[in-house]
Amino acid sequence: MVEVIVFAEGQTEEQFIKRVVAPALRHLSIFVKPQLLATSRDARGGDVSLDRLKFNARNTLRQQPQAILTTLLDLYGLKGDFPAYAEAMQQQDVYLRCTLLQTALHAEIVAHVGCRPERFIAHIQPYEFEGLLFSDVTALAGSEPQWSRYLAQLQEVRAAFPTPEHINNSFETKPSKRLDNILTPNYHKTRHGPLAAERITLACMERECVHFATWLEKLRGLAR
Repeated sequence: MVEVIVFAEGQTEEQFIKRVVAPALRHLSIFVKPQLLATSRDARGGDVSLDRLKFNARNTLRQQPQAILTTLLDLYGLKGDFPAYAEAMQQQDVYLRCTLLQTALHAEIVAHVGCRPERFIAHIQPYEFEGLLFSDVTALAGSEPQWSRYLAQLQEVRAAFPTPEHINNSFETKPSKRLDNILTPNYHKTRHGPLAAERITLACMERECVHFATWLEKLRGLAR
């Protein structure tokens, strides 16, 4: 049995892990549990700074010495205090950008915690969770009865990019903003995100999103 703790960006990602990712790995005796970072005395999720991540990583890995820790953090909005941030932002290729950030974050956390390198798997998702939902826009449109009328617009967005993970990085063009602009009734992140992900399926996301698929393969590899 392998226990994996995922530091999730927010409540949507937390439910995605619980409802979509964890069930897919359970047959391998890999048990995945999301965890939101405390952002104040009464709030959890969002606003993931490097200091907060390091503090929680140290506590989690020391208190649970058999567990593996990983992250599901959005590239969009990532704070500039993350290691290699400036270098990564100069890269045009989004996959190279994420790889640089992940490599630097892995080294930072391992050094800070003093743990074995294999106990931490850094993952930063380009550009945000909602990009994964563009893996199958037909299934996405079926998540709400009235959304089918917007299928052509969703298909147009998807067709404009090589993969869903390339849907680009600005406030007005990030995947969640595009959903906000297109869909009525409005896209509600915590309600529609996990629901749409279940309809789309993890297998479809992995076919369309190579960076996300690489992370899932690392998690499956823990069974070996």
